[in-house]
Amino acid sequence: MGLSEGNFYDMGEEATVGFLRQSEIKHGRVAMAAFVGYCVQSNFIFPWPQHMDGSTGPSPDFSPEQQWDMIPEAAKWQIFGVIALLEVWDETGGGTQDHYMKGGQPGKYPSAQLFRDNVHFALDLYDPFGFSKNKSEESKARGLKAEINNGRLAMLGIFGFLCADKFPGSVPVLDALGVTMPYSGNPMIPFEGNFHL
Repeated sequence: MGLSEGNFYDMGEEATVGFLRQSEIKHGRVAMAAFVGYCVQSNFIFPWPQHMDGSTGPSPDFSPEQQWDMIPEAAKWQIFGVIALLEVWDETGGGTQDHYMKGGQPGKYPSAQLFRDNVHFALDLYDPFGFSKNKSEESKARGLKAEINNGRLAMLGIFGFLCADKFPGSVPVLDALGVTMPYSGNPMIPFEGNFHL
């Protein structure tokens, strides 16, 4: 497709490659979280109260898509609000690092040190306990390659689950394993039926 040779936002090829690599890494991370979340939500819910009335979340007898439809709109906004804050922190480099389109390292999520110093304690999202700080550059490069490949696989995996639930028979392996739960809604419209501005 030649995307890496493009000139996104008139910032040059290096910025374009940084944008594309950041996008791939970020989408892979989101897909890995979604895949694990789908597997957990299919089998388990947190037992403590999750709503103001003291009730827990929807039962694992429902598919994760159905569970999403059942949670209150305010809960959905809270989830998207946290995601938005994490995105802002990433795009601003946490106030301490260069943007990935301006020489920064794609995929390197900024430390929460500035937040810890000025607001309150928070763990870093990447390597919160410092296990990776002494790794060699070769080991880090190998880990990044594994993360990118795992992210690509997770993208296929989560969309496999979504397609199998939405279009019965579209993923025969999941049908044969008996893990599909038909879903009549649209997983690509997160506020379907209860979104108002």
